[in-house]
Amino acid sequence: MVGLGAPDDAAVWRLDDRRALVVTTDFFTPIVDDPYDYGAIAAANALSDLYAMGAAPIFALNVAALPTDLRPEVLDAIFRGGAEKVREAGAVIAGGHSVQDSEPKFGLVAVGLADVDRLLLKSGLRPGELLVLSKPLGTGVTATALKRGQADPSDVAEAVGWMKRLNAGASRLALEFGAHAATDVTGFGLLGHSSEMAEASRVHLVFHAGAFPWMRGAARYAAEGFIAGGSRDNRAHFGPSVSFASEVDEATRWLLFDAQTSGGLLFGVDGQHLPELLAAAVLAGVDLWPVGRVETGAGIHVEAGPWPKER
Repeated sequence: MVGLGAPDDAAVWRLDDRRALVVTTDFFTPIVDDPYDYGAIAAANALSDLYAMGAAPIFALNVAALPTDLRPEVLDAIFRGGAEKVREAGAVIAGGHSVQDSEPKFGLVAVGLADVDRLLLKSGLRPGELLVLSKPLGTGVTATALKRGQADPSDVAEAVGWMKRLNAGASRLALEFGAHAATDVTGFGLLGHSSEMAEASRVHLVFHAGAFPWMRGAARYAAEGFIAGGSRDNRAHFGPSVSFASEVDEATRWLLFDAQTSGGLLFGVDGQHLPELLAAAVLAGVDLWPVGRVETGAGIHVEAGPWPKER
């Protein structure tokens, strides 16, 4: 149902009239110092692709490339962090594969099940819908500042907490309130992944710069130039399809292109359902922020200012 011809977050194989198998893989080098956190973040990041498609995880396989001189307790912490995050998602580690490499790499092949009639696809946005985000932005600049020894420990701790958080609740609410389209905000940044959605759905997206939630310290790190190479690539590649109001400052523009790790879900919902969705999110303990709207046309525009009160 979904393969190489679509820009979606996972492959989808129809099992029968009701069920689809959803499969994805993701792995990366460490972005934090603690090995347990690294394993948990890598697992949450891989599982997020399933949630972005409206799937529930059922099992996962470890994928690891590890140096031969890595201490056994470090290896144990990485795998334990991943396994416990998969267990939190209601799934199991069913196997995996490892090879030797000079730099650690860890992640998952993640497998889930979805209803064939309720898949969340990047091509499903409809004019008139509002766009909702489930995590703050800023992991890229924070991780870059950490690598350069310039990050505040409290900022890093907050970023780690968000990166370890599963997108299960946001996915469930998206499905409950009739969403047809979603993506998780990861390496291509908010504007990169939303550009894919705009193109696939053949719509125009409008974001409100002041409506976005930022991780603590992210705006300062962006202003001080802690910009990852991936974020610069994002701006170079997706920038031509994005316009900004003149009032949107340079740091904010960089944060919207900031390459995220284990970021939130971005999904569209009927505007009439937004108040009910936000109320349900509060009851469920799920963070959601309305950040934009879907219109007819093409490309993306970022307006200055907060979310309009009349909405």
